[in-house]
Amino acid sequence: MTRIYQQYQRRISFLSLLVIFAWGGLGFRLFNIQVANGEKYHEQGHKQGQTKEILPALRGNIFDTNGIPLTRNIIHYTIAADPSIVQDKQNVAKELSKTTGKPINHYIKKLSDKNNFVYLERNLQKKYVQSLIEKNIDGIIIQRHASRSYPQENISGQLVGFTNVDNTGLIGIEHVYDQQLSGSDGWIIKQRSGMGNVNFNNKYPKQEPVDGSDIQLTINIKYQSILQEELLKQLKKTGALTASGVIINPQTGAVLAMASLPDFNPNQPNKSTTENQKIRPCTDQFEPGSTFKIVAATAAIDNNLVNIDDEFDCENGTYQYKSVTINDHKPHSILTFGEIIEQSSNIGIIKVASHVGDRSLYNYAQDYGFGTPTSIGLSAESGGTLRKLSEWSQISLAEISMGHEVGITALQLAMAYGAVANGGILLKPYIINTINNIDGISIYSEEPKVVRKIANENVMSRLSQLLVKAVETGTGIEADIPGWQVAGKTGTAQKNIDGVYSHTKFVSNFVGYLPASNPQLLCVITLDEPKLGYHWGGTGAAPVFKRVMERIINLDDSIKMPKNIINESITREPILVENKLKKSIKIFKNEPILLSSVANEPAPVPSSKKQQKIKAETVIPNVKGMSLKKAINTLHNSGLESKFAGSGTVVWQSPKPGTISFTGTICSIGLE
Repeated sequence: MTRIYQQYQRRISFLSLLVIFAWGGLGFRLFNIQVANGEKYHEQGHKQGQTKEILPALRGNIFDTNGIPLTRNIIHYTIAADPSIVQDKQNVAKELSKTTGKPINHYIKKLSDKNNFVYLERNLQKKYVQSLIEKNIDGIIIQRHASRSYPQENISGQLVGFTNVDNTGLIGIEHVYDQQLSGSDGWIIKQRSGMGNVNFNNKYPKQEPVDGSDIQLTINIKYQSILQEELLKQLKKTGALTASGVIINPQTGAVLAMASLPDFNPNQPNKSTTENQKIRPCTDQFEPGSTFKIVAATAAIDNNLVNIDDEFDCENGTYQYKSVTINDHKPHSILTFGEIIEQSSNIGIIKVASHVGDRSLYNYAQDYGFGTPTSIGLSAESGGTLRKLSEWSQISLAEISMGHEVGITALQLAMAYGAVANGGILLKPYIINTINNIDGISIYSEEPKVVRKIANENVMSRLSQLLVKAVETGTGIEADIPGWQVAGKTGTAQKNIDGVYSHTKFVSNFVGYLPASNPQLLCVITLDEPKLGYHWGGTGAAPVFKRVMERIINLDDSIKMPKNIINESITREPILVENKLKKSIKIFKNEPILLSSVANEPAPVPSSKKQQKIKAETVIPNVKGMSLKKAINTLHNSGLESKFAGSGTVVWQSPKPGTISFTGTICSIGLE
């Protein structure tokens, strides 16, 4: 008995200890869960018992300056269900069948699914789901979505940009102001059962979404449409790679239109290349040629170095400046300073710049904003190229004075000429008018901002008079608009390709403003690589300016020509900007641009009188093997204009000899 008792006693003790340890472990675990880490596990349990559903905000819209929508939100609804919760499946199926026209059994089958979540319909308009929203049926889930649409399609597409499938802005205003347009998503907490079913509980918190703000641009969609239409016509006519344009109000800096072609449709962004999505007037720089001559002209006038009537020997079209030969588009002997601008003489402006000097020319180029981004607030804006004075060569003064060795954007050019137009104030361009929240309250607006004063109003008035002459009787005659006083300047520049200036690839550009006595519109037009004959600023870009301005003038009665301006000096009303000046400027180090010795301006139309522009047929003479002087005289006697490159004797010409053409045709010749 004793042995048996001892044997069972050991087993009992072992089992007792096992039970004690088990209960101790469970007690410790219970203490750890409920006391030591009670808050942590309570939070986990709370999360497992509920789910947070995002309520997406509606994206704000973008409008033009007159309130015309440039974007729209297409609202659509998705209907889903938890079949285990839907009680009256038959009625729900009937309701959906009436809406979509699909058979009732189609929805009965979906509502009989064993899964906890099934889609019933997607992308329905609100009118089709309104009754289900109002009935608030248990187990039926209705979600609101929005997709972006662009009603103006290609018009302003590069400026506005587009969004991706997640409604996030990728380029343009959609990207830059994505945060303001997106708004703030809301959320709702829903109860989750042990089976994973989700139910709405009114006791659980909810945060309503805050829809995005609306943005009103300074862009006038009517101006924009006209600009793009005329650029497209000229692109097709001239065979240019690209055509770009900018229209601004020179008194405020507001951008009224900005476009480049080829463009794209933001509703179908995948059908275009990223190159066509760029805002080229901001992103692409080019050598301007003679439109840059205002820099040397301003420096000369502002420092009283030359008078309008001072005469300069333009060397009959060929001038040896240090180590390089400079050619004019047309031989001139003696020209006044005013005629140098009017006829766009390279030799003349170089001689004017020699009075100005390197330092002054560089400083005025800086003051005009070249070499620095305009800070308009659009992505990938280029600051252009203006090398430091220490990096200039011995011939940089000559090259830069006629628009070589520099790189600028069309927007920079617009703002520079805007300073001439408004009486000497360089303004910061802006494209945002106001940003309004969902309640229509303005939370941000832009106004004219002064960058710096370049010169006084008297200096700019005298320069404007020269630009008026350039349009009336000079190289810009194709921009002349009857009944309006237009100021403007042509520019033609050879493209620098792999360090060598091309004789066949050019950038044609023109900038002008009107009315010259009180400028309200300023427009820059650029054509990249138009075919020969249209590569001059006066024949390629200037006609586009004229057509765009004529259409806007006829469209908009607010653009008025001041009375009694014919044959009067140009005077201006005060500009609508603050007088505070900001002198800060950042200079960028840039690589040197190689020198060109080829002329960069076209010959003007023989007369500003329209009746003298009637052209007669003529035969292109053979000038191969002739000297430059003899070739020019031969062409001139046939009623032809000439453009030449190089020196020596003529080795090629275009059009070919014997071709029947018209008087006034430009004949290109190359000399070696």
